[in-house]
Amino acid sequence: MPPIGSWAPAVALGWLIPGGGHLLLKRTGRGVLLMVSVTSMFLCGLMMRGAMFQPQSGDLLTTLINTGGFVGDICSGILYLLSVWLGYSTPDMAGHVHDYGTKFLVTAGLLNVLAMVDAFEIAAGRKD
Repeated sequence: MPPIGSWAPAVALGWLIPGGGHLLLKRTGRGVLLMVSVTSMFLCGLMMRGAMFQPQSGDLLTTLINTGGFVGDICSGILYLLSVWLGYSTPDMAGHVHDYGTKFLVTAGLLNVLAMVDAFEIAAGRKD
């Protein structure tokens, strides 16, 4: 395992600002592509009025779905933090568009997780 100081800044910045870890590592093309992709997917989810997950307790399936969705949402970094801070709160509504919006919000966070793993591998010297 490489020293934490070599990869932690890139991973932390990659979480906070999608694509930021790659920009820090001088991978400008990849960083901009990730920034545009994650931000576009998150904004599409907001425009479709997708719901943000909140951790809830209850039966096992409810707990897993809501906690997993919350982790997916929060992995979008500053996009999630800004939307919550600015008061975005949509109840879970019936309808295909709202359901797709919810999936877009979670998927944006999961795509950012893949970007953070890629930034880790580049910073650790495992990948060019």
